Amino acid sequence: MKNTDQISALRWKKIPVLDNGFVCLVDVMGDDAAIVQAARVSYGDGTKKTSNDRTLLRYLLRHQHTTPFEMAELKLLVRVPMDCWRQWIRHRTASVNEYSTRYSIAIDAVYGTNPDQWRKQCETNRQGSCGNFDEVTGKELTDKESEFHNVARSLYEDRIASGVAREQARKDLPLSTYTEAYWKIDLHNLFRFLSLRMEASAQYEIVQYATTIGEQIVQPLFPYCWEAFLDYQLGSIRLSRLDQAVIEKLAKTGNIPANREQFLNAQDKTWQNIEKCREREECYEKLKKIGIVKSSQ
Repeated sequence: MKNTDQISALRWKKIPVLDNGFVCLVDVMGDDAAIVQAARVSYGDGTKKTSNDRTLLRYLLRHQHTTPFEMAELKLLVRVPMDCWRQWIRHRTASVNEYSTRYSIAIDAVYGTNPDQWRKQCETNRQGSCGNFDEVTGKELTDKESEFHNVARSLYEDRIASGVAREQARKDLPLSTYTEAYWKIDLHNLFRFLSLRMEASAQYEIVQYATTIGEQIVQPLFPYCWEAFLDYQLGSIRLSRLDQAVIEKLAKTGNIPANREQFLNAQDKTWQNIEKCREREECYEKLKKIGIVKSSQ
């Protein structure tokens, strides 16, 4: 299918996310070929002889030559819960115009949590979750959430009906209330957003949005770029100088795959006296992923 056909098929198509959210393509500028064209302006015609489009795009992303990817842009319309939007808007490299609840009535939709979706606070990661509550507890939490949502919306609508200013009537709406926004971003910064928000440790809700944008919008519009992104950004592992030194020590002793004790013996000296060293544990997880250390003791 030609790129123009892909755009026509996607434009204004509301792709569902969560229970009441969506993302949809409003407009797009550029494609894989446009990024290649931007890259080749630095070299004239010479690079065409040695690099086809796919190879060149992979080279650019692999070596972090990111400027050509800024030549392509996507404009999306998204409906997202406000708490999730707080994380989203931290990515300041986009142009944003959000639905105004000073001017308009707040969207009558909230993000509700199913009984099997309530997550426990992770003890080792203050900003993350680990595991789920049992079905009985989950149902109790969902019932109370639903009751609160109804009360909060009723209070808001009573204030509006009483003539309270919209900018003040909204102040007790829950963060689970959906908002909408136009979000325009270039492909380089979109990949940065996706690499962080599709990552396994990101919050579940924003992972759903990022994955939908990546797989259902970016992939069909920029197939070569998407392939390179998966290979060199999302699916890659960054090894620091200290990580590499640990691998070298283990290789010299022949302890590959290494057990936990052998890994600790090879750890960097700056980690040795730290009881809870996050950098050391991150190194351990990376080496476990690529088979340098054993996955089980």
